[in-house]
Amino acid sequence: MTEPLFLAPVFHQKIWGGRKLETEFGYQIPDGKIGELWAISAHPNGPNKIENGPLAGKTLDRAWAEDQAYFGHQKGKVFPLLTKILDANDSLSVQVHPDDAYAAAHERPGELGKTECWYVISAEPGSYLIYGHHAKTRQELADMIHRGDWEHLLRKVPVKTGDFVYVPSGTIHALNKGIMVLETQQSSDTTYRLYDYDRTDAQGHKRELHLQQSIDTTNVPNVDPKLDIQTEQADDATITTYVQPPISPFFAVQRIQLNGKLQQQAQAPYTLVSVLAGSGEFIADGKAFAIKKGTHFLIPNQIKSWQFTGDLEMITSEPGPKA
Repeated sequence: MTEPLFLAPVFHQKIWGGRKLETEFGYQIPDGKIGELWAISAHPNGPNKIENGPLAGKTLDRAWAEDQAYFGHQKGKVFPLLTKILDANDSLSVQVHPDDAYAAAHERPGELGKTECWYVISAEPGSYLIYGHHAKTRQELADMIHRGDWEHLLRKVPVKTGDFVYVPSGTIHALNKGIMVLETQQSSDTTYRLYDYDRTDAQGHKRELHLQQSIDTTNVPNVDPKLDIQTEQADDATITTYVQPPISPFFAVQRIQLNGKLQQQAQAPYTLVSVLAGSGEFIADGKAFAIKKGTHFLIPNQIKSWQFTGDLEMITSEPGPKA
């Protein structure tokens, strides 16, 4: 019998990180400012180790390269998705990510572009995002960036717990203080910083900025994506589909709110699952696996149908046609 692939978390220190991954999720995290949990990752900067089954001990990138039956024999050279939880104890840098073509031309071999999205796990009252900009032309964008005219360039958008935000490549953005999100993204670690609040690290150094890359890759003028968010009832669950192809060519993302049982059939070569609240079981081929808040796993291609039971809130994702 093929089992789901449960994954050991990978933690990253960040200048803007905090301790909520420990206090809110119960993870045993390293000392310091921990900003990111890489939950389902095959990226070389933080691949997860598989904890169970025939592939136990392998990292997800090795499994992708050596055990393609688990992923439906996909053609891509790299596992295309990455799931994170981010704890913004302070504001992140104002940044933008490249598309696939720019990343292929300017970054390390195999690096993808980065379209991403956020499900807001929690947001303190008054929280907001930087999302988009007001420049009408690329020259105006460049002039405002070089002048540091952030007040007139950047859009501030209020955000609250339970919101969903889609961030295509080329979108200027930043999480701000007091926000925790689950992020679904292309498997990329490329970030171009426009502005970092003139912060310094423990050694007094400012982080690198990438002004020309930001100017080159930002979408001008800014156009917000139009989402078609859909909600349906299935068994004892409410399923909200936030994005899917063709609006989102790289991934589909859903939220499952379950109190009871939910039977599902595979709709993609594999499915990624992150449990945000509650506890229950994942059942496949007559075998049950306990899952709870903070569990992350991948449903491989060999599992064609499964059942969730319990009281659970989950975010699931699947690769899109361009993944």
